[in-house]
Amino acid sequence: MRALLFGFALVSLALGLAATATGGTDAPAQIRGCAKSNLNLLTEGQLSLATDNPAFNPWWAGGSRTNVWELNDPSTGKGYESAIAYEIARRLGFRKSEVTWRAVPFLRSFAPGTKPFDWYMAQVSITPERKRTVTFSTGYYDVNQAVVALKTNRLARVRSFAGLKGYKLGAQVGTTSYSYITSFIKPSQSPALYDSNADAVAALKNKQIDGLVVDFPSTGFITAVQVPTSKVVGRLPNRGPQEKFGLVFQRSNPLVTCVNRALAAIKKDGTLKRLETRWLGKTGAPILK
Repeated sequence: MRALLFGFALVSLALGLAATATGGTDAPAQIRGCAKSNLNLLTEGQLSLATDNPAFNPWWAGGSRTNVWELNDPSTGKGYESAIAYEIARRLGFRKSEVTWRAVPFLRSFAPGTKPFDWYMAQVSITPERKRTVTFSTGYYDVNQAVVALKTNRLARVRSFAGLKGYKLGAQVGTTSYSYITSFIKPSQSPALYDSNADAVAALKNKQIDGLVVDFPSTGFITAVQVPTSKVVGRLPNRGPQEKFGLVFQRSNPLVTCVNRALAAIKKDGTLKRLETRWLGKTGAPILK
């Protein structure tokens, strides 16, 4: 009987270790004071996350096109933002199977109203205006805007910030890219607004605008895949406080406290920098001055 009990104990210990090693339900949260059972979640024991659709590279990568996701499936854990999401989830004690995703349009993420997610991430810059309607995490990426133009357009040869003023520029509505155009570049021609970044990219491809303003890492996918006849004219200098991307939460959701603790740990141990290097690569375009 004693031998039987001892054998049962060994089996139980092995199963427990296996569950922990694979991030099972018994895996404890690594963040003090942030046990799964204490988190303010839409669904108990599950992280309900959201992003824009299409989910563009290099922020998201991999997976097959489905009825829901037009380009990349965020549940792969591949791409900079997907990798960060699953790293935070792991440190809060969640298995990958306990994370779900839904598509939510970019502008709706920070619009007033009840949110259908625990957090949202799709290169949403933290701004005072948006903070009136939602709560943001601390920043997980420092942003430079950049300009993309067709190689055959005269804009492609511009080497100064002042040289941008004479061209027709475009950006997605509601983005800091568009705000940058109107607040700092102040071109002589009225900038073009588009409902989505995909529409803005199509306008560039069809020569409806001279240049597209987007965050710098997104230019790699645009110039390599979406519009291979285009090039990065240059990165744009920061104006005012450093622009940062943050996770979006329902206003005043206390979940943000534990997520910020997880982000701090990821920054401190070098994980965030390693993910940035892996998925976003090195900065290779000049800053237009």
